[in-house]
Amino acid sequence: MRYYPVNLDIQNRKCLVVGGGSVGTRKVMTLLNCGAVVTVVSPDVTEQLSELADNGKIELIKQDYRSSDLDGMFLVIGATDNEELNSRIHSDSEKLNKLCNIADRPKACNFILPSVVSRGDLVIAISTSGKSPAFAKKLRKDLEKEFGMEYAEFLKLMGAIREKLLAEAHAPEAHKPIFEELINSGLIGMIREHREEDTDRLLFKVLGEGYKFADLMT
Repeated sequence: MRYYPVNLDIQNRKCLVVGGGSVGTRKVMTLLNCGAVVTVVSPDVTEQLSELADNGKIELIKQDYRSSDLDGMFLVIGATDNEELNSRIHSDSEKLNKLCNIADRPKACNFILPSVVSRGDLVIAISTSGKSPAFAKKLRKDLEKEFGMEYAEFLKLMGAIREKLLAEAHAPEAHKPIFEELINSGLIGMIREHREEDTDRLLFKVLGEGYKFADLMT
């Protein structure tokens, strides 16, 4: 296995995207969704990027890339159609030990981006190690049909239950059988089918008083 799987926390970290076209725009949106502080360098950008800059969501530098643009950056994405420029971004990043991804050029990256299914806090990453992005896309579409938004609600509920248990001074090691019982009792199906009364009955059975779906989800 060539790549080391990892979920990277980029919350409030400075990230650079070089390229302001449709690919760069997609990269920017993903970074913003993960809480990054994004700078875009490109003489020309999409209308969406211009609006983000106008609203203070990103920093936009409308000029050609310079090596100094990497200063202070945690992560760099090259999203241009200029192979010479992409190679330069990669080379500059390597010299500075920056995390660098060049879109659609796995050999010019020190990390690659998987195809992702996102359902709230549930993130399923699919990678073919750069061998077949088309197959990764197909798998993503298949998984999107299998995993609906009920999984986002389920994880939100689980997080609220865990937080409440910890606040009540429950020993963390005692939580495992509780969560296993909830998971194995069809809770996800109840949430999917909006069976709130059944959900509350299950929560009462496993956890006792003070655990109601509506209260925990607010």
